[in-house]
Amino acid sequence: MVRIPRVVIAAPASGHGKTTVATGLLAAFASRGLRVAPFKVGPDYIDPGYHALAAGRPGRNLDPVLVGESLIGPLFAHGAENTDLAVVEGVMGLYDGRTGAGETGSTAQVASLLDAPVILVVDAAAQGRSVAALVHGFRSFGNARIAGVILNRVGSERHESILRDACEEVGTPVLGAMRRADAVAAPSRHLGLVPVAERREEALASVAALEQLVTRSVDLAEVMAVARSAPPLEATPWSPGEPSAGERERPVVAIAGGPAFTFAYAETAELLTGAGADVVTVDPLRDEALPEGTAALVVGGGFPEVYAAELSANDPLRAAVRKLAGSGAPIVAECAGLLWLCRSLDGAPMCGVLDAEAAMTPTLTLGYRDAVALGDSPLAPAGTRVTGHEFHRTTVHPRSGLLLSPAGTAAWAWRGDDPEGFATLSLHASFLHLHWAGHPGFAGRVVGASLGHAT
Repeated sequence: MVRIPRVVIAAPASGHGKTTVATGLLAAFASRGLRVAPFKVGPDYIDPGYHALAAGRPGRNLDPVLVGESLIGPLFAHGAENTDLAVVEGVMGLYDGRTGAGETGSTAQVASLLDAPVILVVDAAAQGRSVAALVHGFRSFGNARIAGVILNRVGSERHESILRDACEEVGTPVLGAMRRADAVAAPSRHLGLVPVAERREEALASVAALEQLVTRSVDLAEVMAVARSAPPLEATPWSPGEPSAGERERPVVAIAGGPAFTFAYAETAELLTGAGADVVTVDPLRDEALPEGTAALVVGGGFPEVYAAELSANDPLRAAVRKLAGSGAPIVAECAGLLWLCRSLDGAPMCGVLDAEAAMTPTLTLGYRDAVALGDSPLAPAGTRVTGHEFHRTTVHPRSGLLLSPAGTAAWAWRGDDPEGFATLSLHASFLHLHWAGHPGFAGRVVGASLGHAT
């Protein structure tokens, strides 16, 4: 049974200010000495980075599409353990989820699974009394328990008064009002906000500004009262597992990090550790060698296209990765990791593990994908079915066959059985982002394949 006060920050649509409010609340409560647990609905990797800065603990994702409904409560309980408050930032609009699947994957679904009250953030810049119709509509449409509203981009005291009166007409408390002139901006690029790791000092300043904005604009006591109204949640904390006491060999699994590879779920490293590995981070922008004893490499997503020149200039590490691949040690890469393993990215030489060329495109490829593994790999056996998420503006073109290794095949079949990615018994590389908590056997398979491959 979990008795953590909790609140979900939602909005009618993207762009209303969810991240502003959620990050500001996390920072405001943390600065008052509370242990605050941050969460994000959906497959977003960037917002949790800002949440982590604000809260001082890892930002975690809650995505029923990727891990299944049954894991939302346990993952929440794991991330909120020993905290005083949990703040869950929603995704898109309150009732927006996976296309064609009703509320599946929506903020409303996660709020229901957590039995958590919802605070609706509304961009009121271009409306007055009509805000009542909007709020009333969201309250009556589904089962989400909307406990209050925070108004964003309010123009003046008179405007605020009109909005508050309108919300009172429909019985919805206004918990805060943020002025239009007080907006705090964070830089963005082709896939959204710029990750924290790429602008840490500026990000810290942005979080501090958001804390000040929320502190002067939102009734923190009322927000806490809403969070405390959440009833006990029947959930057992998720566990990544613990290595057996008699284990002697703990292979080193390197995980790519740093500014170029910021897309990773916290549970991935936890699962690898639980499966018996020593997990060490390698920054391909700065480290010229893999960690000593590296027996496997996991490379997640990020923005290698932004750092193509720097990644290309790191000849020693690129050579080390090729050597690791040639030794038969397991390598698992997704999206940005796939690009880094190619021969080149936009003409800049990369690791050359895959006989393929990668390039940026003007087209955004985005969405959940149901896929099946076409062959055995260090990540999954043939026939494994997964749901992942695709999010990129890049393409990969094999030059001669699928892989340098003639034993390779495509990693997945999706999009009407089209093959995608690359797989051998020692390598898995794909555009598909996966949440390993939904497939806990993945980590054990990687660690098992790494035994005996220490460099």
